[in-house]
Amino acid sequence: MRTYDVSPLFRSSIGFDRLFELLNQAERVETSAAWPPYNIEKVADDQYRITMAVAGFTPEEIELTQQDTVLLVVGQKAGTEGQRHYLHRGIAARGFRQTFNLAEHVKVVGADLENGLLTVALKREVPEALKPRRIAIGGVTAASGQDNAPAQIAREAEAAELKTAEPKVAETRVAEARVADARTAA
Repeated sequence: MRTYDVSPLFRSSIGFDRLFELLNQAERVETSAAWPPYNIEKVADDQYRITMAVAGFTPEEIELTQQDTVLLVVGQKAGTEGQRHYLHRGIAARGFRQTFNLAEHVKVVGADLENGLLTVALKREVPEALKPRRIAIGGVTAASGQDNAPAQIAREAEAAELKTAEPKVAETRVAEARVADARTAA
C-alpha cells in the first residue's frame, strides 16, 4: 500500500485537521480491524446502517459506545471455555474492538442483534441553528431558519392591486401586513 505525506497540506489549510487525522489513521489500520466483517450502507440521504457479523455473541457480550464522533463496538465472550471440549473449532469466539469515525451530527438511533448480525442505525441530525436560512434583502429575517418570503410577497402584491383601486383601504391593508410580518419575525 502506498503512503502519502499530507504534512505540506497542514501549512496551507485551515480547519481541515480532522480530515488529515482520518487520512493518517487510515494508513495505520491494523489487520485485526478486518474482524468481525461488517458492511456500511447508506439507507437514505441522512440515514446509515452498519451491519456486523458477530455469530455466537449475545447482546450482553457486546457493548456500543458513542463518544463525540467515534462509535466503539466491543465484543467480549463470557468465560464458558472450560465447560466445553472441542474436537474442531471453526467459529471464532475471540473478542473484538472496532471503531468507526462518524461525521459531525451523526448519532446512533438504534441497535439490534438478530441471527448473528448486529445492526446499528445511524442518522445525521443537523441542528436547526446550523441549517442554511434565507435572508430577505431589505427586510426583517425570521429567526427560526424558515423564511416567510412567499407570504410576504403575496401580501405586497395584494396591497399593490388595492392601491390602484382604493387608496385608503390599501394603506390599511399594507399596515396590517407589516404588523403581521413583524409578529412572525419576532
